Amino acid sequence: MTLIKSISGIRGTIGGKTGENLTPIDAVKFAAAYGTWLKKESNQNPLRVVIGRDARMSGAMISSLISNTLNGLGINVIDLELSTTPTVELMVTKLQAHGGIIVTASHNPKQWNALKLLNFKGEFLNAKAGEDIINIAEHDDFIFAPVDELGTYEVYKNSIEDHINEVLALKHVAIDSIKKRKFKVVVDAVNSTGGIAIPKLLEKLDVECVKLYCTPNGKFPHNPEPLKEHLKDISDLVIKEQADLGIVVDPDVDRLALVNEDGTMFGEEYTLVACADYILSKEKGNTVSNLSSSRALNDITKLHNGKYFASAVGEVNVVEKMKAVNAIIGGEGNGGIIYPESHYGRDALVGVALFLSQLAVTNKSCKELKQTYPNYFIAKEKIELPQNVDLDIILEEIQELYANESLELIDGIKINFENKEWVHMRKSNTEPIIRIYAESTSLKNANDLANRIIKTITDLI
Repeated sequence: MTLIKSISGIRGTIGGKTGENLTPIDAVKFAAAYGTWLKKESNQNPLRVVIGRDARMSGAMISSLISNTLNGLGINVIDLELSTTPTVELMVTKLQAHGGIIVTASHNPKQWNALKLLNFKGEFLNAKAGEDIINIAEHDDFIFAPVDELGTYEVYKNSIEDHINEVLALKHVAIDSIKKRKFKVVVDAVNSTGGIAIPKLLEKLDVECVKLYCTPNGKFPHNPEPLKEHLKDISDLVIKEQADLGIVVDPDVDRLALVNEDGTMFGEEYTLVACADYILSKEKGNTVSNLSSSRALNDITKLHNGKYFASAVGEVNVVEKMKAVNAIIGGEGNGGIIYPESHYGRDALVGVALFLSQLAVTNKSCKELKQTYPNYFIAKEKIELPQNVDLDIILEEIQELYANESLELIDGIKINFENKEWVHMRKSNTEPIIRIYAESTSLKNANDLANRIIKTITDLI
């Protein structure tokens, strides 16, 4: 069992001992710390906080604890109830709130839950804010409101519909072209809130939706991370139903994976590539992804005469870089689409609308579209290191060994080789491990490159 505190929030497994797991006491403590930080930061009264949750079984319990804690601090709560991460992000600004909390552990299994924290822009907090909140929690540095100043609680039930309408209003969503194609789509929402949002969006686009695991009861039928090894059921159903594609989202609906018409994977890395290709065909601009994402986005951006930029891993880092270079689209290679015209957060609903627009406008099938993109493969590995090994020293020695190659050092070390291969090494923020990502033009070459780096690190140790 685990409790992890980081700059992005707190997450852990339900049950067990306080301080070692995400117990009710830990949820209250961290919610109080966030509310206290918000009161100091905003210097306004009264404050409003939007909360929403995915469908996991512990969500209602954690959400009610958060609401009551914030009320106890004198903060008014607007509860979206079952919602999605991007929906909460959007509603913070729409409802003119001062912050937001999303109760979700994203792609983690059902025993996990988390509090993800937002600022008044509906964006994830930066490192300084996260550190301040952790410090407040560790020192129990909060003062609750007297009885006459307790906060209020209200439920807002139309958030997902508002979100869908916002997506449909985006200028490059080709509604008429999508409707003419009469797509048939299978949706796997892993029995979470994507089972509410995605079918409703597809209905508005006249897309026939075959639902698979779309009952929002939190009983995940498979590992909720949308990876190939977890998606046999939807692959089989796409073929059986003769569907045009399959759509897969994680429990909080900020990641989007796609299945081709023949049941093969479109590739999570290529969700962003396809959506960026479509937007760049409409307007010239820059793109951003993190260092561990496929170079295919770089290639596509250059074809459209734009500039590609890389950021450190983590959504907040991608967003910061996108703002700095005025990127028109960006995201992460895990299927996370960030489209600033909508908002600065990963959004699977936006991704679905843009991807269907690309298919409709080009009049291609999923597989035909994928074949138009550079063909790269990524291997993902990790090395667990003894506690007495200094990870920073290991990375410094790697940097010296590959000093003659093109290096990027903003987040660990990324080595770019001349033959379109790269390898990215970064230390985990929560475990004594080095994560290794390698990309090449074949899966064998990517695995060989990753293994070569693993051997180099092992030899150094």
